[in-house]
Amino acid sequence: MVFCRDKAKRLPHPVQGSLPDMTRDQMIAHIQAANAVALGAAEHGPHPFGAVLVGPDDTILMRQGNIDTVHHAETELARRAAAEYAPDFLWRCTLVSTGEPCAMCTGALYWANIGRLVYGYEEEKLLELTGDHAENPTMNLPSRTVLSHGQKQIEVHGPFPEIEDELLAPHRDFWRR
Repeated sequence: MVFCRDKAKRLPHPVQGSLPDMTRDQMIAHIQAANAVALGAAEHGPHPFGAVLVGPDDTILMRQGNIDTVHHAETELARRAAAEYAPDFLWRCTLVSTGEPCAMCTGALYWANIGRLVYGYEEEKLLELTGDHAENPTMNLPSRTVLSHGQKQIEVHGPFPEIEDELLAPHRDFWRR
């Protein structure tokens, strides 16, 4: 059994239910909102990554930029969401990220019980730009591969080639510094 944050309501595990539909246009709009978070994070020094949590009613509930090499936007967002919301609610939510989450971030999404992942570009594309940069030792481990080894059927949407160039633009100069 899983307990909600207030421990008063017992929920069966794994907590799952139906996800509300999300159109491709809605997904792209939310990826662009995550990109605005990424651009803001880059202005203050951290890496240009951003994520948003979208509720079942299609509103953005949380925003998070990268903090550092270990505190990625998606991981921090999933942790904050898990502390704030019950697992059954999070199952109907979507984590939207500018880029494909790494294995650590995908694991955090899984353990937080977030039911859908949407991302703009594949991790491979980022690796092409960062190379062996010490602050981004990118792993070639797609999020779909990570999630395929779990017990939950998390929906995954991405990449979105039509906005890939826009999303990767901040990374082109950032990793050359």
